[in-house]
Amino acid sequence: MKKSKSFFPQKNKSRQITIKWKIFLFLLGFCGVLLILLWLFQVVFLNSFYKSIKINEIKATANTIEKSINDENIATIISTVSENNDICIKVLSSSGDTIYSSHVVKGCIIHSKPTFDEKALHSEVTNNDGELFQYYNHDGYARETEPDSVQPENTQIQDKPPAEEKEKDTLIYSKTIIDANNNELILVLNSLISPVNATVNTLRVQLYYITAFMILFSVILAFIIAKWISRPIEAINESAKMLATGDYSTQFKGTGYKEIAELSDTLNFTAKELSKVELLRQELIANISHDLRTPLTLISGYAEAMRDLPDENNSENAQIIVDETKRLTTLVNDVMDISKLQTGNINVHLQPYNVTVSLSNSINRMNKMMELDGYQIDFIADREVTLTADETRISQAFYNLLTNAINYTGDDKKITVTQTIFQNPADDLTNWVKIEVADSGEGIAAEDLPYIWDRYYKVDKTHKRAVTGTGLGLSIVKSILDIHHGDYGVTSKLNEGSIFWFTLKI
Repeated sequence: MKKSKSFFPQKNKSRQITIKWKIFLFLLGFCGVLLILLWLFQVVFLNSFYKSIKINEIKATANTIEKSINDENIATIISTVSENNDICIKVLSSSGDTIYSSHVVKGCIIHSKPTFDEKALHSEVTNNDGELFQYYNHDGYARETEPDSVQPENTQIQDKPPAEEKEKDTLIYSKTIIDANNNELILVLNSLISPVNATVNTLRVQLYYITAFMILFSVILAFIIAKWISRPIEAINESAKMLATGDYSTQFKGTGYKEIAELSDTLNFTAKELSKVELLRQELIANISHDLRTPLTLISGYAEAMRDLPDENNSENAQIIVDETKRLTTLVNDVMDISKLQTGNINVHLQPYNVTVSLSNSINRMNKMMELDGYQIDFIADREVTLTADETRISQAFYNLLTNAINYTGDDKKITVTQTIFQNPADDLTNWVKIEVADSGEGIAAEDLPYIWDRYYKVDKTHKRAVTGTGLGLSIVKSILDIHHGDYGVTSKLNEGSIFWFTLKI
């Protein structure tokens, strides 16, 4: 069975993108985000990061000196800290006199610039809550005056160099500290902030090459990964399209990862079950066609005979037409009933009734119908039982079991119906009634037993029936008993007959 390609939906297909290209774009975008972050942290924000780290380093150095200010080896400590951190250090009195000093950076402002006003520093730090940061351009700081020149008395440090000067590269950190004698001292640290422009330019050139390589590499890698991941999915998609056209022999071969393998196994199982359903559907159509053709042929033949031959216009021929019409009605009703039962669109009317009497009446009617064919149905009941159920539906289920037994009983044409009462331990010893329908036929093979309650399933593929039926009887029984929360089953062995049974709570 083949179908055109238009069978598959084409809506908005132009807007859709395959999973391979989606994965490709996602991986490419991920690499792009990584490159952007690399540029931001290595170039754009590098200067800010560097200054922040340098400030924290200077403050940590100041805290170390402050904690050790009363140590008898404070001069050695200051010298060591200064050399290790490459920072010039001065400890001044409140009047601006130098108490301790360490000069390790050549040309630092606090040691080499005469214009650095140490006496005015105390008031500046105090006015700034005991902590002062000052940034300068080292080369742009006020130069030493010539010997014959005169320097103004109140020369101040340039807090803000002119705009045309270079980026500030010197940091002076001043802090007020208290010694053991409760004297207020000024701790001054001078550190060079190395210009990072050259570093940034170097990194920028390197990033040009890294970016070019990363883009090329990410495109190739993203394409390979996307193709590798999407290949099994595309293969399953193609097989699913073949399955949708009715090719149930399609095999799904999922490889690569667990989820795809499980999906492949599921689709293979689905294809196998669909093929079974298709075969059962074809058998059902063949059976129904055969069952419908026979009564229609009889009705047509007898009607034409009664029309064309006056001697054939009698009650016997009319009765045959009526019987075959009823047979057609039964066939159609079976198909409608199974459809309603399976979809849950059937009404169930629960009310108390005597199930023993109802079974006995059904058996009596069936005996009268089948006595000319030599069939005999025996009924054994221990006592009368009343239960709450839909009498019409339970009778329908029982009638289908009788029909099945008549179709497949042995040459003795005997069927035995037994009614017993038992207590179910799993249900607090509640009383249940069990109805068994036994025949003496060929029995059912063990491999067929799990499927006999399914729709369309037939153990005997040959088309033979003593009474009307569509082969849906057992499926109807199953659906009716499921609605009533009853149980059902069959005990059967080849050449030993079968016993079909069902139970209902009393």
